[in-house]
Amino acid sequence: MKNQINFLATITFIGLSLISVQAQTNSNEPQFGMKGGVNFSNIYNTKVDDNNILTSFNAGIYGAFPIADIISIQPEILYSRKGGELTYNNAFITGKTQFKLNYIEVPVLLKVNITNNLSVHAGPYFAYLIDAEINNDANGSAIDFENDYNNDDFNKFDVGISAGIGFGFDAFGAGARYNYGLSTIGKERDFAGTSYTIPDGKNSSLSLYLTYKLN
Repeated sequence: MKNQINFLATITFIGLSLISVQAQTNSNEPQFGMKGGVNFSNIYNTKVDDNNILTSFNAGIYGAFPIADIISIQPEILYSRKGGELTYNNAFITGKTQFKLNYIEVPVLLKVNITNNLSVHAGPYFAYLIDAEINNDANGSAIDFENDYNNDDFNKFDVGISAGIGFGFDAFGAGARYNYGLSTIGKERDFAGTSYTIPDGKNSSLSLYLTYKLN
């Protein structure tokens, strides 16, 4: 995900260039809102690169609870689609498979307001897989891969780290976030007496989003 990381760094540089550094005045009242946007995700391991990106979406709600003048805790509840494309080429099967993994995701973020309009955030996320859609284009195999692969072949829980930046303007805002998964998304399976994990990788995604404050 080098391109995504470079993109996030570029956004940070532009934001710091456009917004002058100033003292932050912050309300001590909790804030609540809605958010949604687009995900650029893939399944990373040593054999997967940026050519495997899946474009999808995220949407949900958030709350921000101040604990200091410029610091708050921001939990969120999101519906987020992740996944990617994997190419297989082994003794059992060849082809390309697209994984669309739908999660209920709960980031718990530490948010720091650098200026009145610019903030940064980071923290863990916890996700539960509610549905998996697999689109497969396989050939040269005696195994019916598409029918043999289902939701039970994926781990239900995913854990990772999130970090990003946000821009706030009155009730509206925008931001970018990188999510780095720490859990393997696939379960170990047995084909013809050989055990291996499909997909043998972890979630990775760049999210671009808009926010709207409800109070």
